[in-house]
Amino acid sequence: MHLHKYEKVWLIFGILSLIVFLSIVGVTAFAHGHTPAGGMDVIDPEKVDETAPFNEPGVKQIDKDTYEVVIVAQAFGYNPAKISVPVGKEIIFTSTSKDVVHSFTIEETKVNMMVVPGRITHKSYTFDKPGNYLVICNEYCGTGHHFMQTEIEVYEP
Repeated sequence: MHLHKYEKVWLIFGILSLIVFLSIVGVTAFAHGHTPAGGMDVIDPEKVDETAPFNEPGVKQIDKDTYEVVIVAQAFGYNPAKISVPVGKEIIFTSTSKDVVHSFTIEETKVNMMVVPGRITHKSYTFDKPGNYLVICNEYCGTGHHFMQTEIEVYEP
């Protein structure tokens, strides 16, 4: 097979560009501490209501500056239905699902978690201003999906 001189030049340019791009992405990802996912916690989705901490969903204070919010996603809703947390404190969201794949997305923040049956998902976030934040499900979970939402009240302590 014979390649024209310009085809060879563009082929070499394309391969070198790909190698440079992937090298830059790889080096910067590991330099910033990004690593592949691991250490996933598992749970029996049929025994969510019997398994701690999901047997008592809600807000729990861990220490002076840290709170944990335990959330169970289920058909067209979240448990608990109302969440109140203080502003300026680290909030660790811990979630799982009883039935199908859901998401836990807090609008106007960087919190966006996949909530998968059989897996426990954690996300830490600190709210910097008080107010009400809407939580929605971004994964289609059935005919009542558009009703699946809740609200987080962030208050001044």
